[in-house]
Amino acid sequence: MLDFSVRYLNILKTKLAGLNLTNILDPDEFYHKQILDSINPYLESRLFQEDVKKTGIIVDVGFGGGFPILPLAKLLPDVKFVGVESKRKKVDAVKLIAEELGLTNVKLVHSRLEDFYFDVPATITFKAVGTIGDYLPIINRKDKVKVFFYKGPSFQELEGEQIKKLEINWKLIENQQIKVPGTQERYLISFQAQNVPRGTVKTLVKLSDFL
Repeated sequence: MLDFSVRYLNILKTKLAGLNLTNILDPDEFYHKQILDSINPYLESRLFQEDVKKTGIIVDVGFGGGFPILPLAKLLPDVKFVGVESKRKKVDAVKLIAEELGLTNVKLVHSRLEDFYFDVPATITFKAVGTIGDYLPIINRKDKVKVFFYKGPSFQELEGEQIKKLEINWKLIENQQIKVPGTQERYLISFQAQNVPRGTVKTLVKLSDFL
């Protein structure tokens, strides 16, 4: 992963220098805060590993500069990755990075989450985007799914009350501290849907179209 990190950062500093996809440009800091920070939740969570093994698909929502989707795609070459991002410039930029790094198991979609339909089983991830209470209720899904949020140390203080209100439809199944050298305290917060939606969901984009 160290060589991967060096190549990734070089692309950000050269071909994509004007986009400001990350403000972490020191090589050692980039390796710890972007690369290791992206893969350690998977490496440390058995629940996360088991769900990915079951579904074979990770959908990363709001991937921004390519984190955690691209480091995870490098780590797990046999897993299919679909990234959902509402900002077109970031989609195009991360497509370029994926191509430059030779990641053939990644597809990137320009879409808003509320316009995306999970019509096949998948593992869903969020890192450093919005609040849990904003995103869980707008996940359009055919089946029960597991959703993994990667959060900083203050999430409980900021989002605790929101999480309690979601308990009817979503069960909290994991709250695990994740350690990454050179970074602040992190937590992997995982939820499982409590029910299967009824009726037909009209959406613009289906996950199956990208598999």
